[in-house]
Amino acid sequence: MGVFAHDDENSSTLPPAILYKALTKDSDIIIPKVIPVIQSIEIVEGNGGPGTIKKLTALEGSETSFVLQKIDAVDEANLGFDYSIVGGPGLHESLEKITLQTKVVPGPDGGSISKVAVEYHTKGDAPLLEAVLEESKARGTGFFKAVEGYVLANPAEY
Repeated sequence: MGVFAHDDENSSTLPPAILYKALTKDSDIIIPKVIPVIQSIEIVEGNGGPGTIKKLTALEGSETSFVLQKIDAVDEANLGFDYSIVGGPGLHESLEKITLQTKVVPGPDGGSISKVAVEYHTKGDAPLLEAVLEESKARGTGFFKAVEGYVLANPAEY
């Protein structure tokens, strides 16, 4: 298995605690509201803590697909959240899994920065395809901006 890593950051005007809550605790409710292709997010095993398996179902065009996400660690005190995408037809066929270690830290002017360390675990000796990397980065940024936009548009909820 090959392992390929990259780091990513997204800045927000939201305070760290609010951004963390939206990206972790509330994301199962927010994401299907703000990303039209995501039909549902449901817990298939566990209680929401480490070890929990979630199923994210998407409808793209006329095809329904899903990925399975496993929560690896939750560190509310330090605004950390680690999870892996471990299966499903929505995970590219060259990948065994994708692991993400996320931490929300204070940013300028009371805002925050979401820092994500991503590891792509390929099957066998397969290289990480540039198209898979670019699509993954774009989706990550899209999810972040969509959740942030929801919170900014609904401040009474936060």
